[in-house]
Amino acid sequence: MFIDTVQPPIQEANAMASSEFAGSTTATMSTGSPSVNVSREATWKAQGFHASSRKPQPHHLEMEDYFAGPRDMARHSKLPFFMRLHGSVLPKMLLPLLFIGGWATAITTISKFTRVHLGINSLLLTVLGFVVGLALSFRSSTAYERYNDGRKYWSQLMLTSRNLARLIWVHVEERHSVSEELGKQDLLAKLSALNLLNAFAVALKHRLRFEPAIEYPDLEPLVAHLDLMAGTADQAALRKRKPTPWKSAGEYLGVSFAESNPRKLIKRANDNLGNPPLEILTYLSSYMEHVFQEKTMTGPIHQTWAMNNIGSLADVLTGTERVLNTPLPIAYTISISQITWAYVLVLPFQLYNYLHWVTIPGTMLAAYIILGLSKIGTEIENPFGNDVNDLPLDDYCRELAADIDVMTSTPPPRVEDWAHASNNRVLHPLSATGFQGWEHRSLEDIREALRAKATTTVRSIHAERPDTPFAEPKGSTV
Repeated sequence: MFIDTVQPPIQEANAMASSEFAGSTTATMSTGSPSVNVSREATWKAQGFHASSRKPQPHHLEMEDYFAGPRDMARHSKLPFFMRLHGSVLPKMLLPLLFIGGWATAITTISKFTRVHLGINSLLLTVLGFVVGLALSFRSSTAYERYNDGRKYWSQLMLTSRNLARLIWVHVEERHSVSEELGKQDLLAKLSALNLLNAFAVALKHRLRFEPAIEYPDLEPLVAHLDLMAGTADQAALRKRKPTPWKSAGEYLGVSFAESNPRKLIKRANDNLGNPPLEILTYLSSYMEHVFQEKTMTGPIHQTWAMNNIGSLADVLTGTERVLNTPLPIAYTISISQITWAYVLVLPFQLYNYLHWVTIPGTMLAAYIILGLSKIGTEIENPFGNDVNDLPLDDYCRELAADIDVMTSTPPPRVEDWAHASNNRVLHPLSATGFQGWEHRSLEDIREALRAKATTTVRSIHAERPDTPFAEPKGSTV
């Protein structure tokens, strides 16, 4: 009976959504530029974007996905950590390791088959090893500090958005008692404001990834009705071009000459792209001003809390931009890179006197450890990108949207609906009597029961209270 009752509205809603989508598609194609829309959709799909922002698209983990990110936190591997490839920097280490292996082979071969002896005293190994250890420690600590700051700011975004969403949904009045139309307008305005919270998170994600367009499938439905500066720019010029196979392979292997400037799209734009997250906060502030003027949020403490939450979102925007735009000073980066490479290149000369042919694998192993730690520091220095170990911002945005959907799935709760319920066992585990049962008892009985509840010991959650005057007989209900 329940399924028969609920299913038709669901089918009707799906049919309405399908018809709306078909109508919008037909309208778009009737403008005379269907090829542009088809190419745009193909471009988004090629770049990994999907129309749905509520749940990740299911897919099998292909070989190239092992080194593309961010990593899907829902996936679980039973392999030991030392055997895992997903999340490893191994692909970007292949070319450096091959070069180091060739270098160590050349040094060993010359020393073995010629009269030129290239082995040196290992004292230099000890001195340089201490310096390299300090450099790598500094590089790792500063990189993880930035990674941790990025996660803290995004946690603050989630916390503030949930608080503000709950504040709007519960404490902004819907004036259904005045008129049905006015009540519907208030409800739809609340939903529009809550969508702005989703839009802020998604717009911030794209801004931190240097993706300045508005027509991304997870962003456009949320901001199409807003007059954003980036929306007036030429969107075609803001689309990423498909890289050539050679360029893709170079980026995959960590070749610096193949890496593009992440700000290329922003530099290439001739229009002022504005700051979409900040502009969205302006619209959110205008909504709060509207409810203040309409007196649908009258509590001063609620008004202050709402504006403080908007200010907190602005703090998140500024903080994440600080993490993104103030990396480790380039002098430190260059110096640390030079120190580590100098150490690795000198290593075969110091190992040959003791290891001979084992110098080759020994040098490659040391290079993997030293250069690998340096490469990890470089990767996590910007926690908002698309590397495997970067923060899964798409998952965070979907989680926030899902939380708001759950909140709005039912009307704002009223105390009489849940507190007065018969199965509300207000004195559990002392008594199984519900709210209505205790409502008919005297105030002295309630106080005495509370005293008994405080003085009665329960050793575990599964243990029953000892027999008391307030305990209900087993099987009884109120």
